[in-house]
Amino acid sequence: MPNVVLVTGVSRFLGGHLAARLAANPAVERVLGVDTTQPGRELLRRMGRTEFVRADIRNPLIAKVIATAKVDTVVHASVNSHSSPGGRATMKEMNVIGTMQLLAACQKSPLVRKVVVRSTSAVYGSSPRDPAVFTEDMEPKDLPTSGYAKDAVEIEGYVRGFGRRRPDVGITTLRFTNLIGPRIDAVLTRYFELPVVPTVFGFDARLQLLHSEDALAVLEQATMGDSPGVFNVAGDGVLMLSQAIRRAGRIAMPVPSLALSPVSRFFRSTRLVDFSPEQLRYLNFGRVVDTTRLRERFAFTPRWTTQQAFDDFVRGRDLRPVIAPERVRSVERGIGDAIARLR
Repeated sequence: MPNVVLVTGVSRFLGGHLAARLAANPAVERVLGVDTTQPGRELLRRMGRTEFVRADIRNPLIAKVIATAKVDTVVHASVNSHSSPGGRATMKEMNVIGTMQLLAACQKSPLVRKVVVRSTSAVYGSSPRDPAVFTEDMEPKDLPTSGYAKDAVEIEGYVRGFGRRRPDVGITTLRFTNLIGPRIDAVLTRYFELPVVPTVFGFDARLQLLHSEDALAVLEQATMGDSPGVFNVAGDGVLMLSQAIRRAGRIAMPVPSLALSPVSRFFRSTRLVDFSPEQLRYLNFGRVVDTTRLRERFAFTPRWTTQQAFDDFVRGRDLRPVIAPERVRSVERGIGDAIARLR
């Protein structure tokens, strides 16, 4: 049972709400929330007795914070999939250099006994040669070469190295699939909020999603329990991209693959959706992971399936069909009648 927990990234959804859950647990003596910017007023209120520490984990001074507070459990939730204000270079620095400094600080402290790392299933990449389902022991067919996915691969490498140097520390690495839900702002939620959704012509990716509330629950269980190892975390089932677009009431806009980069640059320039190369590959091929280890060894089953998580997002964001369903059905009937006459 942890006594003093340090959570990184508390100005964002996962870190802040996890700190709030831990602070509400009387079994936890003390909760420290670390970030470079202060959480918003409402999130700060929810965090209760969490002690906010304005600190940059890229700075070696994070070791002083861990030592002074006598931290025994560290939850690294600040790995960022969004582009930072400073661009890709700043994002990589925050993700990779920040993780290196945080792990170095943990290595120095003899009191640290548990480290929980939020990772991503993007470490498996997205490729036409992918298996139907990835297990935790599988290697990617095409190693991610850019963006958040590449950061995550490097981060997991540093985590494994830390584990070899400190075998006395229990390390739990959680590979989340894409998060979705009414309360979270992510690349995928912004994508499905577009009235016209660009897709890759000739492809229909398989999507496996994780409700943001399930992500919080599994982080909390990893923090409070004792389940070291690497775990895929995802809701059951799969949605095809085309199905998800229809369920959100959006209009699909198939784009030839050669034209997708200019389209993605347009959306990035309007700040609507920040597509990265690995996210474009994900929209081509999708990704599905096996969660047997999560259920059997970690003893956690997500409350929401992929479809339920997506539908909760649609309801929670009050997404209305861009075109009325009656109009769509009328057009479909018209096309069907025309085909029948041609026959």
